[in-house]
Amino acid sequence: MIQVTRSGTEFSGSAEALAALRAQFEGEHYFRLPKLLEPGLLEVIQREIERGEFHERIHERIGPNKELCMSGSTGFGALLFLINDEKLFRVIEDVAQCARIRCFEGRVYRVNSGPEYHDSWHNDIGEDRLVGMSINLSTEDYKGGVLQIRDHDSREIISEVPNTGVGDAIVFRLARSLQHRITEVAGDASKTAFAGWFRAQPDVSSLFKEFYQQPAGTELQQMSFPVRPEASISSKDVH
Repeated sequence: MIQVTRSGTEFSGSAEALAALRAQFEGEHYFRLPKLLEPGLLEVIQREIERGEFHERIHERIGPNKELCMSGSTGFGALLFLINDEKLFRVIEDVAQCARIRCFEGRVYRVNSGPEYHDSWHNDIGEDRLVGMSINLSTEDYKGGVLQIRDHDSREIISEVPNTGVGDAIVFRLARSLQHRITEVAGDASKTAFAGWFRAQPDVSSLFKEFYQQPAGTELQQMSFPVRPEASISSKDVH
């Protein structure tokens, strides 16, 4: 229905399909976008990520946690650039019924098996974050690493969402009444994902400013994708 390609986001869904996603998001607080990354593009990005370097990262203010975070690569730059697409923003707004999205901020992370790699319940509220998204970039089938969403007050788990389809995306609600986490990964294969938030601020040009100030030949400047001007896309363009 919707796919991110080298030339931008392509949408071929119907009003009925969008309504079904909207209903799922309303009841279960998430929806899935199968094969969001075009397969050929995904293979290129995976190869670049495998060449990258990861370092241990602990997120502040969310309790005990640890993951491996990519310090930078052409693959990460490509993902950040391609996901910051106006047509994709309008689709997410339509389904999630959220405020206007102006950028997507994300990171590439990896979780290995073992109790030292874990996540704690949190809600990601703050910094103008509207909706969360995680895209599976793993090169092998992994076990565990399931997204869980629960009610903040009752602690009742509302949804458990495995995301083992390579290139698939899970979009999930951010709210003070909800919390989420990723369960531990088991077995020999690691989970690798591109995850982050659709945000109301800053705009895309401000997000990329630091990339374009880097020396020539690094990060986004290595990508051959054409720069897409920020266009105003109305809701009718995604129906």
